[in-house]
Amino acid sequence: MSSSTIASSVSYNQSLSGFNTFGVSSFAEQYFDLKEKKQLKALAEYLISRSLLERSFILGGGSNVVLPQRLNQFVIHNQLKGIELIAEEEDYFLVRAAGGEVWHDFVAHCLERGWHGLENLALIPGTVGAAPVQNIGAYGKEIKDVCYEVEVFDFNSKAFLTFTNEQCHFAYRDSYFKHDGRGLLIVSVTFKLPRPWRAQLNYPDLQKLLETVEGANPEHVTAEQVFNQVCSVRRYKLPDPKEIGNAGSFFKNPIVSPEHHEQLVSTHADLPSYKQSDGRYKLAAAWLIDQCGWKGRDVGRAGVHHRQALVLVNRAGAVAEDIRQLAEAIQQDVYAKFNVCLEPEPIFVV
Repeated sequence: MSSSTIASSVSYNQSLSGFNTFGVSSFAEQYFDLKEKKQLKALAEYLISRSLLERSFILGGGSNVVLPQRLNQFVIHNQLKGIELIAEEEDYFLVRAAGGEVWHDFVAHCLERGWHGLENLALIPGTVGAAPVQNIGAYGKEIKDVCYEVEVFDFNSKAFLTFTNEQCHFAYRDSYFKHDGRGLLIVSVTFKLPRPWRAQLNYPDLQKLLETVEGANPEHVTAEQVFNQVCSVRRYKLPDPKEIGNAGSFFKNPIVSPEHHEQLVSTHADLPSYKQSDGRYKLAAAWLIDQCGWKGRDVGRAGVHHRQALVLVNRAGAVAEDIRQLAEAIQQDVYAKFNVCLEPEPIFVV
């Protein structure tokens, strides 16, 4: 495949409105729909020959971005597909999924085939390729717990590289791919899923499952039950992006020092907090926002969801600036009341 073939497939002034879960109106100067791995080297040559590499942007499911009305970049939309079982050992499965696979569909696919271990992460919006970037997590589970390796493509060197779990430098909602590896395109992710499987029910919403099984024994809880419970809870708490535009949890749960935590508890005895392995405390961003009276409030065309203060929504025709203004107003109020800085999870693309 040549760069001339790539050129014939490039779209101009492409609408991205259907490619971001916030549903904001956005148009890309140039757009390429990446569907095959073999296209990547020719695509790299095309970008380099036209000095577009520094102006390229990789788009996945659009669930963790706030797009501008006009994106003056070359957008590479990762639509790579494919799921395969590459190893089946006595104590684990190795399952590889292409970066463009829809994350929830992949979780359901694994469940159907008895490859368990991803159930706690069901219904998280986005793609497989975005999962390690953000180190997505929910209900006591994170990608770092199940990621075996990540295959990427480096446009600068036109080479395919493989990162081990350790090389991904996973942290809370963070990874190597958000920093030094930001320009790498994730081709596939290989997951190491445990055999035998055991339910992870650390959160109250999941512990309710114990009421339905004999002897309240976690050993009797099935992967299907965990999957269904997670989906049920998330559907109740979080709005469906197909019904109202949103990017899921908008702010990270902040982590504070023991001293700061003690100070906060002295004035807010009901403060939800979770002690971390390093002695610091993780706070519930939703609680902080709710205490500032933001749940259900609107600022122009953007607002805060009425059931979940951590979710910002597109009320009607919101653009990036509307969402930014709302987010900044919330940050200012939380800082003024608690001296805590909230950090957005989605990236404001410029």
